[in-house]
Amino acid sequence: MTMAAERSAARLAAVQALYQMDVSGKGVIDALAEFEAFWIGREVDGVEAQPSDRVFFRSILSGVVENQRPIDVKIDGALAKGWPLKRVEAVLRAILRAGAFELMYRKDVPARVVISEYVDVAHGFYGEDEPGLVNAVLDTVAREVRPGELEKAAGSGRPRRGG
Repeated sequence: MTMAAERSAARLAAVQALYQMDVSGKGVIDALAEFEAFWIGREVDGVEAQPSDRVFFRSILSGVVENQRPIDVKIDGALAKGWPLKRVEAVLRAILRAGAFELMYRKDVPARVVISEYVDVAHGFYGEDEPGLVNAVLDTVAREVRPGELEKAAGSGRPRRGG
């Protein structure tokens, strides 16, 4: 399995863990322990979980928790007026938080890769509308926190996935 594929799996696991924390009230330590022990790289309900980059998984999960307030403020600013993040469904909220975290705090990952990866995650859970929302919100966040990066990358061909 490639590093890009392991990072994709880590993103999906992080979104699932953030969702679990949101609905169950579990803390980050419990969520990390549970996902690393029972989910990542294991078979659950007959579905083989892909091996994932555990360091990257931990970075996303703890990063979202440690920086949740500035992340939520940034997402709220990108959402339509009158539609605050707290009104967004829990899985979608987890996707937006993880994506915004990477855009704001993981400058080593190209913005286009981050947006594309989380749009893919959204497609795994939803039809067309929600992935479009993820794309629009993360694009807005990227343009604020990484001015010029998306415009520069546009002229350089398609970036590699999974960064």
